[in-house]
Amino acid sequence: MTTKAISLTALMLAIGCVAPVQSGPPAATPATGAPEAAAAGSAPMAEAPAKPAAGKPGEPAAPPLPPWKHGENIFAGPKLGWVDPYGPAHLKSKLASKTDPPTSALFAKIADNGGAEWIGDWTPNVKNWVGRRADAFLKTGALPLFLSYNIPKRDCGQYSAGGAGAADKYKEWITAFATGIGERRAAVVLEPDSLGLLTKVSADGKPCLSEADQKERLGLLRFAVHTFEAQGNIAVYIDAGHSGWLKPAEDAKRLKEAGIDEADGFALNVSNYKATSTEINYGKAISKLVGGKHFVIDTSRNGNGPPKCDEAADDEKCWCNPPGRALGSPPTASTADPLIDAYLWLKKPGESDGQCNGGPKAGVFWQERALELARNAKF
Repeated sequence: MTTKAISLTALMLAIGCVAPVQSGPPAATPATGAPEAAAAGSAPMAEAPAKPAAGKPGEPAAPPLPPWKHGENIFAGPKLGWVDPYGPAHLKSKLASKTDPPTSALFAKIADNGGAEWIGDWTPNVKNWVGRRADAFLKTGALPLFLSYNIPKRDCGQYSAGGAGAADKYKEWITAFATGIGERRAAVVLEPDSLGLLTKVSADGKPCLSEADQKERLGLLRFAVHTFEAQGNIAVYIDAGHSGWLKPAEDAKRLKEAGIDEADGFALNVSNYKATSTEINYGKAISKLVGGKHFVIDTSRNGNGPPKCDEAADDEKCWCNPPGRALGSPPTASTADPLIDAYLWLKKPGESDGQCNGGPKAGVFWQERALELARNAKF
């Protein structure tokens, strides 16, 4: 396929004209709605360039990000809002710019604040894909921000079932992922739901993961943390669910078993709707129990906080495309709290949580809900 054909396909995928080709895209869970892999389906297979690629013809590449070392806040300094040139919100904003400026501005609220690049079993040739996407961030002066979502037995057979087929395959995949980033400065949020679902009991009363499976998962998380950290320029944050899932003491226990001592911190509220203030209190309670580790909070869709629902009953109304929500605070490292490294948009607003509450399949850009989130935003 020629470069021109690839670009056209990516454009058509992003605006919803062509269905992405992938083997079972992940769906939403009580904590997470996985992203659309549209652009990934058309990734060029060339090796990632050693240096950030230039933007438009004749436009020089952005200068490399300044040096960073563990113990510092990796999010301080670089842009945190990356505009994906093939992102559906950006393309829809451009298409509506002359015919419907108000709608264009609403899509731009989403597009201009970016979102993490989700990498999973749908990602082709993970090493090359990650390297190319990292360069796409860097050429705009933004920090590459990735989310790893490929742990074996992912989501306990629920909406987002999938992941690597075996432990050794996962280790190979993680190694390729880390190698793809290489020496670039980047941040990775590790495996949403993996700790929250560790001891989940299925509807038939059987545990989702056996004791052996649980032990294997914790070992794989430790392997992933070490592999990314060994690159030297990657900050790793282990997903720790949200305040409605585990008690702080239990969350801290699982984080320790997953390698939090070597990681840079943990992440809260990924793809969920919890209020920032609630997650701050929850994160501080956990931090006290894990040696003062820092944390980040996903604020992408929490502008109106969570809906009223029965969280104890694992009610889908709590997390699966609830209406009336709003975009949250745009990404920033200016959190006014030394324990909180950043407020981030880890979930890409507008992507469905799954086929619930009128939504399409998980990860598909849902225009009506995207516009509602943007209209309800307080910025």
